[in-house]
Amino acid sequence: MMEKPALDSSEERAWLGEGQSEVQLAASPDTADPDDADRPAWDSKIQYVLAQVGFSVGLGNVWRFPYLCHQNGGGAFMLLYVFLLLIVGVPLFFMELAAGQSIRQGSIGVWKHISPKLVGIGYSSCVVCFYVALYYNVIIAWSLFYLGNSFQYPLPWEHCPIDVATNDTVKECASSSPTPYFWFRKALNITNSIEESGEFNPIMTGCLLAAWAIVSLAMIKGIKSSAKVMYFSSVFPYVVLFIFLIRGMLLDGAIDGVTYMFYPKLEIWGNVQVWRQAATQVFFALGLGYGSVIAYSSYNPIHNNCHRDALMVSCINFMTSVLASLVVFVVLGFRAKTIALHCVAENLGVLNLMSYNGSGQYWWPSFNVTDRSSVTLPEYRQWYEEYGSKLGPQFTDCNLEEEMNKGVEGTGLAFIAFTEVMALFPASPFWSTLFFLMLLNLGMSTMFGTMQGILTPLMDNFKLLGRHRTLLTVFSCVLGFIIGLLFTQRSGNYFVTMFDDYSATLPLVIVVIFETISVSWVYGTDRFLDDIELMLKWRPPVVYKYLWKYVCLLAMVGLLAASFLRMVFKRPTYTAWNQTAASEMTLEYPGWALAMIVMLIVFASLPMPIGYIYSTLKNRHALDVPPQEGPGPQVHRELYTKCNSTDQLDSNSHSAPCEADGIRPRTSFLPVGNEQYQLLPQQEEEGEEEEEQDTGV
Repeated sequence: MMEKPALDSSEERAWLGEGQSEVQLAASPDTADPDDADRPAWDSKIQYVLAQVGFSVGLGNVWRFPYLCHQNGGGAFMLLYVFLLLIVGVPLFFMELAAGQSIRQGSIGVWKHISPKLVGIGYSSCVVCFYVALYYNVIIAWSLFYLGNSFQYPLPWEHCPIDVATNDTVKECASSSPTPYFWFRKALNITNSIEESGEFNPIMTGCLLAAWAIVSLAMIKGIKSSAKVMYFSSVFPYVVLFIFLIRGMLLDGAIDGVTYMFYPKLEIWGNVQVWRQAATQVFFALGLGYGSVIAYSSYNPIHNNCHRDALMVSCINFMTSVLASLVVFVVLGFRAKTIALHCVAENLGVLNLMSYNGSGQYWWPSFNVTDRSSVTLPEYRQWYEEYGSKLGPQFTDCNLEEEMNKGVEGTGLAFIAFTEVMALFPASPFWSTLFFLMLLNLGMSTMFGTMQGILTPLMDNFKLLGRHRTLLTVFSCVLGFIIGLLFTQRSGNYFVTMFDDYSATLPLVIVVIFETISVSWVYGTDRFLDDIELMLKWRPPVVYKYLWKYVCLLAMVGLLAASFLRMVFKRPTYTAWNQTAASEMTLEYPGWALAMIVMLIVFASLPMPIGYIYSTLKNRHALDVPPQEGPGPQVHRELYTKCNSTDQLDSNSHSAPCEADGIRPRTSFLPVGNEQYQLLPQQEEEGEEEEEQDTGV
């Protein structure tokens, strides 16, 4: 294979910066860095795959992906998602896996390895991971609360409570329904807007403390302890999803839900916002930019096939999203059918009352209005479409598709729609317990990866922290709990929405843009592919070169621009619960909340320019320091150059170097494997005899 020309000397030194040698040889297994010997490693390949799958498959697969399919053309959105996954998601995921596995460092160390000027990328990843950990564990706390309330019959959200003072149904619940009332009033005790903070919710504060305690105990010994938990937390959600799918397919309306899910509406491909939503979902589904993918892969053996891992984890992630969507649409189909049939029953009740005045009118239905079970939904709808406009407001159209169009996402899907359906199941406490155990395990496996994206880079970059792993883990969890108290006040749900919508999106896209620029344009895709070839013992397809350099980069820049413009031209809003009206309404964020959103984004993005400026000033200061007078200690610098693997080096011979004289050896990103290197002759001082000696390494 032809050797690539070396970077221009001044250019390469400028990027490598102070402290980076011109040639870096990654240790082969026999000559590894002593620190690497102490680095934890996965006990098995299945443990690593479960960890990566557990991190990437999270709550978003269950309540975000189905909603996007629901709102954006069903099967057409899935095709668009697969297209973007193949040309953007998989290449970027492969890039992060390869970088972490080769350098065996967290996100800070990986980008610092390329150049100290890029170290801010890793710090930005850590900040965003901390943002996500703060509010993600609150969702786990909510799941714990609902799990605890599932061990009673009937379920507490099945019926409206009675007001003791009036001996009547609580007005707020009667005006809405039992499930939203339990969620907004009993669980959150929510205020009417973000501007009304309210006191702390003591029950949720206790649940949050329990959630952080579980995370701390599971991660206290690093991947050795968290990986054992992964065997359950990563596999159990799949068991529950298949159980729910089998049970759901037996429900009335399940087929309607599945049909609605897969029916393609290809016209949505012309909508720019749909492309933005699909790209964002690909981006977050794989966990790009968090540093967790890099952290997990850094514990792999150097010759692990990370390309196969990238394809396998991406495929599992997508299939999980499809499986979760099937479950969601089956349940939503049953819910919509139940609501529509209840609507038919109410209208038949009105007709039944009118029958006492005679049923000879021309519009009177041909079906038996006294036997509600004998009237099907299509029969009623056919009658209503023909005569409904002439009957007045006392009759309503019981439209199944309209009920399906009332899509819910996020917490609304998990804590309102699903809880409402499970209350209709026989043995409802069993199904409720299963569901919230699944949510708990999905959240926990993602939390482990998120925390690993914080702890691994810090321990790799700061040896003092690395020596006190347990103390750092406990301190991080305690700090997370203290700051997380923001989310346990009565207005806490609005702050969870703020963090979920704005704290991670823009900073993570910026992080991945700079990651791609670092590998593709700073280090070079050809060099990166060479280094991957040393690891895998085969060269990945050249298409990755063009995907990294152009397609992925342009896609990320386009996503950043679309997200930023949407924030600028559409004032950020949130959904609030109004206690008086007993309904949700959309409100705009107040000025101080907008300032908080901006500060979150700026604070997460600042490490990148700060790292670049600090490294530049440090290098400039080093160049300005005058050299010490006097002879000083003489430093002998050895430069190695790579030989062809077929060449046989004889340590006793004095043959010419294996590469042409005058060509500088290239900087190696992944100096690994059983390659052979040859010591280049050094220029001695004048008057001394030049000696040439080949050294086999």
